[in-house]
Amino acid sequence: MTIFDVDIDALQGGSADLGRYRGSAVLVVNVASQCGYTPQYAGLEELHRTYRDRGLVVLGVPCNQFGAQEPGTADDIEQFCQVNYGVTFPLTEKVDVNGPDRHPLYRELVGDQADIQWNFEKFLVGPDGTVEARFDPDTEPQDERLIATIEKFLTR
Repeated sequence: MTIFDVDIDALQGGSADLGRYRGSAVLVVNVASQCGYTPQYAGLEELHRTYRDRGLVVLGVPCNQFGAQEPGTADDIEQFCQVNYGVTFPLTEKVDVNGPDRHPLYRELVGDQADIQWNFEKFLVGPDGTVEARFDPDTEPQDERLIATIEKFLTR
């Protein structure tokens, strides 16, 4: 099983259908609207626009487990992302990334590694569904190491 086999809903309901991203590199990021790292949305959108035609999908996964920094409804989250950052990359439903209610997506991503530290932790999943790299929340989307790792897995 890989993330491409996991069921998760899109932010506004219905399946996010991660299987459609099979063959693409996917950067999965647990996001929040009221966090010190929230400005990373701008960099994530830039990554999305720069590399989407070469096979990168940025996938935002809202989470309210860290300091209750994502308290809003799906509509609140979508409006915040649109108005403040012009986000066009896909967002999923709000989920737990740690603990007994950890969403299956994060069970696949984390495996036997340490729990998620905070909002904006990043996982790069290769086109075959293998977790290729994990980046801490301090890693900005334009970090040279992150970009170099992404470029290794672009399909075009």
